[in-house]
Amino acid sequence: MLLSVVIPVLNEAQVIPLLLERLRDTLHEVAWEVIFVDDGSTDATPSVLGREALRDERVKVIRFSRNFGHQAAVTAGLDFANGDAVVVMDADLQDPPELLPRMLNLFERGYDIVSPQRNSREGETRFKRWTAKLFYRVLSRMADQPMTPDVGDFRLFSRRAVLAIRSLREQHRYMRGMVAWLGLKEAMLPFDRKARAAGQTNYPLLKMMRFAWIGVTSFSAFPLRISIAAGCILSAAGFLYFLRVTYLALWTKALVPGWASVVALQCVFSGMILLALGAIGDYVARNYEEAKERPLYVVTEARNVSVAEKSLPRAVILADLAPPLGPFVMDDTERAVAIPAAAPSYQPLAGVRA
Repeated sequence: MLLSVVIPVLNEAQVIPLLLERLRDTLHEVAWEVIFVDDGSTDATPSVLGREALRDERVKVIRFSRNFGHQAAVTAGLDFANGDAVVVMDADLQDPPELLPRMLNLFERGYDIVSPQRNSREGETRFKRWTAKLFYRVLSRMADQPMTPDVGDFRLFSRRAVLAIRSLREQHRYMRGMVAWLGLKEAMLPFDRKARAAGQTNYPLLKMMRFAWIGVTSFSAFPLRISIAAGCILSAAGFLYFLRVTYLALWTKALVPGWASVVALQCVFSGMILLALGAIGDYVARNYEEAKERPLYVVTEARNVSVAEKSLPRAVILADLAPPLGPFVMDDTERAVAIPAAAPSYQPLAGVRA
């Protein structure tokens, strides 16, 4: 049995050597490969990955032309994974490699998906923990399919689960929702999540809010239903207010001429209309982007990965095996630096798109 470990990376040069060391210590009794997907790193990550790929052919590297996002990187890793079981995990060691043998044990017992569930979240602020808990609870109620709380992208997939996910090629991707939508046999594995080993999170507050919105709108029409419900409530309130004004105008002299109430009602209704139009516009924009059928990602470099036979829908593969980087030296900061080989010779492949 072959285990594939898919790891999206973005500026994780400091932690990659430690991650590989722990993977080797943990998986010494298992046939494995690790697929790093470089999502447009701007630090020394490409050099570090190139050095590790030269040292160990089990280390495979795929590099994007630019930053396409974490979910696109996960998709590319699953597209190139060859294992009977495939694990998706982050590079920051908050997803402990030591958990992999237990996940494999559950996989061998017949589960298509093994999802580690967080009991605790070290190194995170109280606000981050509270908002994460709120997000999972709200999304579980809003989405068409129930979401498991406190489960991220750290998961093990069987081969048939990977093949099923590969068939889902939508532009706005939310992998956790896709897994729930598939409805395959899933096992939960509680664990305590540690703090990051190094570096800073690539998901600040605004990016997390955008990711949450993608999760909501990709698997639920709830925002549109909120607009309908709020519109009905405000319309009813406006009608009742109109009846009150009519009564005061015809049967009493208590009606004071003025514009304050009119302005207040106008602001409420105008705001509701704009919110409804915004929600509708977002869904329309998503349909427009899906209709263009642009690729999910563009691969420009690959190491220890044969891409010539790959024909992937909505993906562009522009490179066969990249030219050799040449010998590595260490600079004053102890980071790997590649000495480019003279006159590299390789021919980029034509883009593959279905």
